[in-house]
Amino acid sequence: MLRHLVLSLLLVMSACATATERDSYMRLYTVQGNFEDVRDDVEMAITDRGMKINNVSHIGNMLARTGKDIGATRQIFAQAEALEFCSAVVSRRMMEADPHNIVFCPYIIYVYTLPGEKDRVYVAFRRPLPVGTAKSRAALAAVEKLLTDIIADAIQ
Repeated sequence: MLRHLVLSLLLVMSACATATERDSYMRLYTVQGNFEDVRDDVEMAITDRGMKINNVSHIGNMLARTGKDIGATRQIFAQAEALEFCSAVVSRRMMEADPHNIVFCPYIIYVYTLPGEKDRVYVAFRRPLPVGTAKSRAALAAVEKLLTDIIADAIQ
């Protein structure tokens, strides 16, 4: 119960935060918990909507592995993954509104933790830019709502 209350408060605080430059291109949420649980909750929120995860990018592992090859010593993430998926319905509407909106698909939700931040998990996505006709902008707003709803379900 307490976890639910804290997560709900964090979601509201994140949604009500003062607009920054970051807010113009991404949505970022902070959750208390562990990486595996939050990542699994995001995956479940996606698949519960009937969507399939096409790919999981293990960004944190890749950076740790390749950093050694280029002489980098700084650990950027404790853990970091990107879940890539698509919605047949939302994506079709978006591309029917403007076929060039293909560049906004697939959708990706990022889940990551930073070194030294115990029990803090970040969940984020790139915002689709509201471009084109009114129909295109409405379709892109629906994409952003889908992503926001998935995260809200995952972190509640």
